[in-house]
Amino acid sequence: MNKYLLEIGTEELAYKFIPSAMEQLKTEFSKILKENEISFGDIKIYATPRRLAVLIENLPEKQEDTEKTLKGPIISVAYDENGNLTKAALGFANKNNISPEKLFKQDNYVWAKIEQKGKNTKDILKNIVPEIILKLKGTHFMRWADLDIKFQRPIRWIVSLFNNEIVELEIANVKAGNISRGHRFAEPEVIINNPDEYLQVLKSAKVIADVQERKNTIVTLAQQKAKEINADIVIDDDLLDEITYITEWPVPVICSFEEKYLEIPEKVAVTVMAVHQRYFPLYKNGKLLNKFITISNYVGSTFDNIKAGNERVVRARLEDAVFFVKEDTQKPLSEYLEDLKGVTFQKGFGSVFDKTQRIIELSKSIEKQLNISSKSIERTALLCKADLVTKLVFEFTELQGYIGADYALRSGESKEVSQGIMEHYFPINANSEIADTIEGQVVGIADKIDTVVTVFADGKKISGSQDPLGVRRATLGVLKTVLLKNLKIDLIELIKQAIDLLPVQIEDKIKLFSNIKEFFEQRLTILLADKYKHDVLEACISGKNVLSDLNDFIIRLDIVSDIIKKNNYAQFHEGINRIIRLIKNEKNFSSVQVNLFKNEAETLLWNAVKDIDETNLSYKELENALFNTVSYISKFFDDVLVMDNDENIKQNRINMLYAIKKKFDKIADFSKIAF
Repeated sequence: MNKYLLEIGTEELAYKFIPSAMEQLKTEFSKILKENEISFGDIKIYATPRRLAVLIENLPEKQEDTEKTLKGPIISVAYDENGNLTKAALGFANKNNISPEKLFKQDNYVWAKIEQKGKNTKDILKNIVPEIILKLKGTHFMRWADLDIKFQRPIRWIVSLFNNEIVELEIANVKAGNISRGHRFAEPEVIINNPDEYLQVLKSAKVIADVQERKNTIVTLAQQKAKEINADIVIDDDLLDEITYITEWPVPVICSFEEKYLEIPEKVAVTVMAVHQRYFPLYKNGKLLNKFITISNYVGSTFDNIKAGNERVVRARLEDAVFFVKEDTQKPLSEYLEDLKGVTFQKGFGSVFDKTQRIIELSKSIEKQLNISSKSIERTALLCKADLVTKLVFEFTELQGYIGADYALRSGESKEVSQGIMEHYFPINANSEIADTIEGQVVGIADKIDTVVTVFADGKKISGSQDPLGVRRATLGVLKTVLLKNLKIDLIELIKQAIDLLPVQIEDKIKLFSNIKEFFEQRLTILLADKYKHDVLEACISGKNVLSDLNDFIIRLDIVSDIIKKNNYAQFHEGINRIIRLIKNEKNFSSVQVNLFKNEAETLLWNAVKDIDETNLSYKELENALFNTVSYISKFFDDVLVMDNDENIKQNRINMLYAIKKKFDKIADFSKIAF
């Protein structure tokens, strides 16, 4: 079968755009080929900072020929009283480019069969490729020259090959051919004769076009380089991705800096190297070394200039850090608290100092709920934001918390307080660790709840593209901490308290609370969506204040998940849902009167359920007890007409069904579960 290769050569692309563009290209080519009824095999996407490439396998020479039957006008409209074709019928024939003699009658309509010859695949590619490329989306797109189109970076060359034939097309005044470009410092131009040789030709020109191969190469070469000096390398996935997308021919170079810079907090040195300069830090026996590896996008044999340039840059950054640390540590961390009064948290909601006071109050409430009293928690709450006004955090904002932890130890604070200051920001992202210490857990929950409540009280909108103050992350952080650390915390009470502590007058506290509660429940559903079915989550949330006891919520989720797997669940489901449907519009209920029973099925059912104490049984015990009632519920509905003509009997039966429903409701609202 045939193969098609497309390469769009550009100036250096922004690295964050590349993975998105790769995904878009695969999706769009697959979609449009299917729309054009062209079969295809694998679609492979390659990319470097200077190119995006698509290789499609197993393409046909052309579309398959097809025959379509088209429906025309009704016969009474297609023919006149003399049996001749009318203008409507002739227009139908002319529109579809067929001879009027080929029209035929069927089912009281005029029809036509049209044979459509399949188009040449190369012609289709010629038309669809420019459309796909110019549909790519991303940030910071630009115009160049006098063109009206926009793209991430100026397009400089295009390779377009169907096997060994050039598919002629043009994008941004650049005509396609079979000439690509190698590494900037290697081959200015290379000829691609066919798609099969694409990767190898580029590799001979010092370009590794396959992203995964390039990533593996970086890891292997960096590990080998570290081994040369008996060092260990820790490879961060995000950093590895970034380096992969900014290099075409990665070559590791070992660099170093003076040991004196190891006196600054390790997190600062690592951030300077990894985040600011894209270096891989090196370690030995778990201790940071004064050496690092930079991955150069370079073709050559001498690395002196690369080494000297990177060492000069990192030295300057580390020197700044040393200066800031010396300045900051001239006074203890606690003396920075006063400066927080001059830093606005959110306009209209006080300073960061004010926020700190709210965190302290909420932390005390959490302590009370957990039945603990800890001086270290209160001290952590007091100092958790103090590092925000230090010079080092001003320069390295991503190190808030880490710097506070280091400065706390230098100021004589306990290890618990130090660790709590750092951990109260955890989890930093969806995949990062949560706080391990009780100080970090309590203060972190207090801080995040205050942030979420403030954002909602300020009326800020949370949407797909907007996440003010990271409220999604904050909410998930609270939920994950409570769940994973098995904390018995009533988030409902904390949210209400956080609203009361706000330094503004809230006109409708009930509505504000309702909006925040709903948001927490939505994030809870998203958090647990991978483990539990959506309808099970909805059933266990419905009608419950799940935020008051998340651990109880998880237990019920597991119970319901177990219930719906049982062989006789169908009977269970039908029984409780018939009860729910019958009484859903009823509002007034009273106690069950046994003397009003008129049918044995009523007595049997009531005897089966009346002694089930849903308030004291465990959920597992309640589950078993309810399953034992299923056959009685079925018999009841088989033998008894609930809506009896006697109003008293009817109401008594409704009262009994309501009493039964309450026992099921203890676990979940089973009407929410699809079956």
